[in-house]
Amino acid sequence: MKTPASPYSFLTAPTALTRGNVTTEVTTALRQAIVSLALPPGSLIDKTLVCEQLGVSRFPVSEALARLQTEGLVDIAPQRGSTVSLVRIADVREYMLIRKGLESEALRVFIGRHDPGLIEALHANMAAQRLAADSDDAEAFHTIDIEFHDIIYRAMEFTKIKNIIDSARANLDRARWLIVTPRRLNITIAEHQAILDGILAGDKEQAIAAIRAHIDAVMVELFAFAREHPALFADGPSLGSDSDSFPFG
Repeated sequence: MKTPASPYSFLTAPTALTRGNVTTEVTTALRQAIVSLALPPGSLIDKTLVCEQLGVSRFPVSEALARLQTEGLVDIAPQRGSTVSLVRIADVREYMLIRKGLESEALRVFIGRHDPGLIEALHANMAAQRLAADSDDAEAFHTIDIEFHDIIYRAMEFTKIKNIIDSARANLDRARWLIVTPRRLNITIAEHQAILDGILAGDKEQAIAAIRAHIDAVMVELFAFAREHPALFADGPSLGSDSDSFPFG
């Protein structure tokens, strides 16, 4: 008799676990599944099946779910179990406003202080973005997209700013996955190129305007998606009828 496939087959069991990092590995696996929407908003998480798929005991899975609850990715209710939290558009908007402010000021400090190696890395990243988009590889594009911003942060060595943005990234990334389309990938490439053009020109205001426009454009699309699919959002029914309900500042 053929064994039925596990509903959690998208979770990859770590190849080398030690006692100290089991919970971390399980947390990473579940977070990735939630962010990439393999575990969609509102879905129930069966701890027993997760344990079987990852080859671990219940304790690290329970600990991982508790960590993800603090990140706003999981809801845990007594007697009801764990579910993937619905996306809160209000939280995403707030995180995006924080990111817009931090990235704008980071660029202001950065431009004029970068080295040629950074420019080469950004050009290579842009080429990789175009290749991923042409291949319709959204997962690869997502990783390269993150790296585009990280190249700048690493060059500035602004670890505190990067840590703040990283702490909000999981929920932001999950929301962004909801609007991934070939069209959005190509628009993102154009928006990133505008940021790079400002850097190459040494024009702080041009680069800052480009990063702010990039973030605002993503939010406009996300609000539109939320109005069309309110069941995926904790505050979906409360969304306004136009973008004026969500000023970007």
